[in-house]
Amino acid sequence: MTGWMQHFIIAPIVLPMAVSAVMLAFNERRRALKRVLSLITMAGLVVIAALLLWQADGRLAIGDTGPAGAYLLGNWPAPFGIVLVADRLAALMLLVTSVLGFTALFYALARWDRSGPRFHVLFLLLVAGVNGAFLTGDIFNLFVFFEVLLAASYGLILHGSGSERTKASLHYITINIATSLLFLIGVAIIYAVTGTLNMADLASRIPTVPASDLMLLEAGAAILGVAFLVKSGIWPLSFWLPRTYAAAAPPVAAIFAIMTKVGIYIVLRLTSLMFDDTSGDAAGFADQWLIWAGFATMLFGTLGILATRSLTHVAGHYVLVSSGTLLAAIGLGGQALTAALLFYLVSSTLAVGALYLIIEPVERNADEEDIIAGIAEPVFDDEYTGAVVGEETEIGVVIPGTIAILGGGFIFCTLLLAGLPPLSGFIAKFAIIDALFDDAIIEPAAWILIALIILSGLATLIAMTRAGIDLLWTPGEDSPARLSVIEVAPIGVLLAACLALMVGAGPLYRYMEATAAALADRSSYIDTVRSAPRAGENPL
Repeated sequence: MTGWMQHFIIAPIVLPMAVSAVMLAFNERRRALKRVLSLITMAGLVVIAALLLWQADGRLAIGDTGPAGAYLLGNWPAPFGIVLVADRLAALMLLVTSVLGFTALFYALARWDRSGPRFHVLFLLLVAGVNGAFLTGDIFNLFVFFEVLLAASYGLILHGSGSERTKASLHYITINIATSLLFLIGVAIIYAVTGTLNMADLASRIPTVPASDLMLLEAGAAILGVAFLVKSGIWPLSFWLPRTYAAAAPPVAAIFAIMTKVGIYIVLRLTSLMFDDTSGDAAGFADQWLIWAGFATMLFGTLGILATRSLTHVAGHYVLVSSGTLLAAIGLGGQALTAALLFYLVSSTLAVGALYLIIEPVERNADEEDIIAGIAEPVFDDEYTGAVVGEETEIGVVIPGTIAILGGGFIFCTLLLAGLPPLSGFIAKFAIIDALFDDAIIEPAAWILIALIILSGLATLIAMTRAGIDLLWTPGEDSPARLSVIEVAPIGVLLAACLALMVGAGPLYRYMEATAAALADRSSYIDTVRSAPRAGENPL
């Protein structure tokens, strides 16, 4: 790796942080300049993430370290220095974050970036923190990036003011400050036992931990895990999530869809490195906890979907369902199941992001009193409810363009989230179920997961259909509000991405299988970090 390519991996972190620092020098009257800088930055991140993914897949030779690239931030070899690792999993998460971030930012240009100060600065800092969490190769710097994204999220939740946002943000801030304390405690215990926080170094040292220290190590890992499980929305620590996401501005809620996946990513990364089958007595340490906590989260989210009539709360509870599905799948383990859950992660994240963007214009065109009362009336004034009176035959009515666009997008989201064929949501859920049937003897936990997947899909279909009737087929006193291109385009991009997941399911799923195989072989990750060349050196 030579020249500027040697520093390519750090670009997803440095670029948004540098641009956000520059924008701090501009006041709010330079909003047009901020918009241009933010859009260019996010578009650049999409390109960078795509290049890193192609490099991780072996299709682009931007380095000499193989499918996983490592970058020594201080030019000190691991485990003494800070290292960033762009393997298959990290590159995949970077691309999902960049696509979701670009569409959410574009949607915000309609009016949401004007609802409060420093929106673009906070948005880019959030993206930088999320990217850093995906790329970092040591746990302490994971805490640093974790705090960066949390600090930015505090400001974004409050963006737009209002009493409901203020209440939700105080709840959100309190919970995350508590989880940060747990994070530090867990990191301290792990460091006290192993003497290192580098993930690759931890993976090699854990099998040699004395039996007398193993319980202390597991306690530290459990405390650390609780911090990320809270962020993932694990039951019973998930009550904050639906309310917080419902109170946030639509583009903020959309980008927050990736934040729960940060916790999922860390759990998957650490369990594959620290507690796999080659970890000695520590192997499979948290599997059963993840399985049953995931089941409880799925059940809670499913009941929440059925119990609420608010579309924003339906979306929030579906986030819990997806988190529970992923955590349970991680606990059950296996390469085939890991590949399936990665495909499900990408599909559900993009679909939820699209749903959060479409909710606001849908609710904008509904009658508030009818929504509260739960009354569903036809959207067309000339529709009849009784017998036909008169001799004239009505040929048809014209569907308003706004209703047609919103209805089409809403139906697409419903099919995706419910997991109905032939869309990517169905492919992802079918892949999970198929992976569970790979074993000759299916465990009872696998049957429970299959049942919950089917039940949650049915509940989602019922709730989304009910909400669609209440919102889209309930007329307001005024004509439907107009939709701008700025609002429609991001929704279309996300839905098109989900459609691309369906059309290109074959090659994309092969990438997921290769990613799962790389996670199962932790030696490749360890070797990549240890053999990372320093600046000015030629790799052997």
